[in-house]
Formats: sequence, C-alpha cells, structure tokens
Amino acid sequence: MGGLHIENSSNESHPHTHKVFLLCNYILLGAASSCIFLTLSLRLIPSVCGFFLILLHATTIIGAIAGCAAASATRGAGKWYGAHMVATVLTAIFQGSVSVLIYTRPKDFLGNLKSYVREEDGVTILKLAGGLCILIFCLEWVVLTLAFFLNYYAYVQKDGVNSRAMKNSKVQDEEDLKNWPWPFQV
Repeated sequence: MGGLHIENSSNESHPHTHKVFLLCNYILLGAASSCIFLTLSLRLIPSVCGFFLILLHATTIIGAIAGCAAASATRGAGKWYGAHMVATVLTAIFQGSVSVLIYTRPKDFLGNLKSYVREEDGVTILKLAGGLCILIFCLEWVVLTLAFFLNYYAYVQKDGVNSRAMKNSKVQDEEDLKNWPWPFQV
C-alpha cells in the first residue's frame, strides 16, 4: 500500500502504530464518503437536515485528512494534531448521536430528510448509513487513542534527544573545565 509507507516519518520508532493510525483514517475517509453518497441517494438535493448530515460527514473527512497530515508531517505537526483532535472528538459525538437517531426513529429521520424514495427502501438505506455511522464512531475513538500515543511517542523521542544533547553538553562542559588553564589550579 503506497499510502502507508512514509519515509522520514516522525514516528519511525513505532511504525506499526503509525500504520494502523493511517489505515484507520483511510477507512474513515471511505466510510464518511459512503455516508454522503447514501444520504444523497435518499434525495438528490438534500433538505436542511440532509445538508447537516452531509456537513457532518464532510467534517469527518476533513478530520481524517488532518490526521493523515499530522502523521505524515515531520515538522509543524502541532497545528494538524490539534485540528485533528478537535474535529475527531466533535464528529465522534455527533456520529454517535446520528446513529442512535437512525436506529431508534428511522421513519421520523427519513421524514426530516424529505426523501423521494419509498419508505421501506429509505429505511433500509438509512440503516446502512447508520451502520456506517457506528463504524465511524468506533473508529474515531480508536484514531483518537492512536493519535494520543503517536504524539506521546514523538514527545518522548524528542525529550530523549534533548536529554542526550544535554548530557553530551554537560560532559563537554566538565571536560572543558578540567582542561581550562585556571590561574589557581592545584
């Protein structure tokens, strides 16, 4: 898979976590795109409720793209990490809410979408979209956890490099002090 192999990754010490993170984001992209097409299949020009449902899935796509960008960036990933976390938390909450609405009140939800499709077919399409919303909800929490670990690993790795540099600096300073021509050296 071409998209899962990234050279000069900031997460070289944890390649499996990095690959699973990217794979989950790619699955999120596909599931959210499928939900958009399922919503559009209920009515070509969406109602206000349908527009907000499509907006939710578009936000999910943007969050997944931000996650892939954060995982691929070696520098400046902080802004992508923050955007990814905010988008993922918000969309996870709303995806869970939408899936509950779809499964508890499919006919009312279909009525709010003002669908042109027969009611039985519309409920079936909605339940497919609801299943994808549940998948998205679960995957977003997995992605949040993986993003946290990747950020933590990057922090620890950066901190380890900084502490090694400080130790090397301290050793060099001690050697410089020993070799310094002190006027009152005994």
